[in-house]
Amino acid sequence: MSLIKTLSQNAAIAAQSLAILDEQVKNTILLDMARALRAHSDEIIKANQLDLANAESANMGSAMLDRLTLNNDRIESMAAGIETVASLPDPVGIERDLGQRPNGLSIRKMRVPLGVVCMIYEARPNVTADAGALCFKSGNAVILRGGKEALHSSKMIASILQKVLEVYQLPPALITVVPDPDRGLMMELMQQRDYIDVIIPRGGEGLINFVTDNSKVPVIQHFKGVCHLYVDKDADLEIAMALLLNGKTQRTGVCNALEGLVVHQDVAAAFLPKVAQALAEHKVTINACQQAKSYFDACNVMNDDDFGQEYLDLEIAIKQVDDFDGAINHIRRFGSHHTEVICTQNELTAARFQRTVDASVVMVNASSRFSDGSELGLGAEIGIATSKLHAYGPMGLESLTTEKYLVSGVGQVRA
Repeated sequence: MSLIKTLSQNAAIAAQSLAILDEQVKNTILLDMARALRAHSDEIIKANQLDLANAESANMGSAMLDRLTLNNDRIESMAAGIETVASLPDPVGIERDLGQRPNGLSIRKMRVPLGVVCMIYEARPNVTADAGALCFKSGNAVILRGGKEALHSSKMIASILQKVLEVYQLPPALITVVPDPDRGLMMELMQQRDYIDVIIPRGGEGLINFVTDNSKVPVIQHFKGVCHLYVDKDADLEIAMALLLNGKTQRTGVCNALEGLVVHQDVAAAFLPKVAQALAEHKVTINACQQAKSYFDACNVMNDDDFGQEYLDLEIAIKQVDDFDGAINHIRRFGSHHTEVICTQNELTAARFQRTVDASVVMVNASSRFSDGSELGLGAEIGIATSKLHAYGPMGLESLTTEKYLVSGVGQVRA
């Protein structure tokens, strides 16, 4: 039997051990996992330094290096995320009553795990801890296939979590890292529909498309984050500036960073000169449309077809629009269904924006950087789904479960 088939089969068998595991026991194990990460932070950072050295030798871009880097603060964040997961209600086993049919059948639905979740990701070692904790709490086994960039870090994190599982006599195959980043093994992994229930890819557009095109296992897509801030004619421009700077400059290499600024023409003259000054101070490269270019001393002039880029850097695209409908049309054409933000003091406009915009997270007067599972109360997140089946937006515990019908009768037969 091949390595991948063995790993997949072992994960499927291991998942069965979680079916009757008490919630309190799960929580105790998760808290021990968090403690173990903190206790072994030096080993994690040492492994991560090997990955960083390899990445720098390969001339990896700054955004990917940022995602790859682990330090004490980020390890603490991983541990705190696991503790938050432990504090959340366990969705597994929750029932809802659908009532009784005229023939006397009682119908309920019960939330159950998906089974085996496979994560395919690139330079994101924190995914190992986040996915491990979320899948464990929601009753799933997880197979983690990270890129070669994060292999040392991911293996170290997984080994720490596995040792905690073994203390509680649970199979380490509940959290499995594919030990070889060979692309052929990834291809084989995507064929294991007998053992793997869903694949969740996280990374660049090329990776997402490759997995979607080649997998025989259902895929939940986590596409790029082309997030916009729309500054409405009724915006508080001080708030708008704060949202822009936080969304664009706080951390550039993440999917919830702003990549586009859309400005209503009625406030362009008052707002865009201030934008030019503020972004120049942060050394942000400006790409502007024909209407907005005059407000900037130095910018790249964009044609309509040039928008929709995920820069993941100190770079932004700026579009001036005639009205609200122009903003909606621009976002509809160039957004990625990730996160969209409006800044406005008009409640009717805000409500219309939230109803109209097709994105997994739609915000009013709040930074796009809050589009994150931990910030939205989910604890850690498995990712942000930009397709609509079977989840949309940040995926927490409930998104890693589904429902089955429970039907009870007293001997009814169908006529």
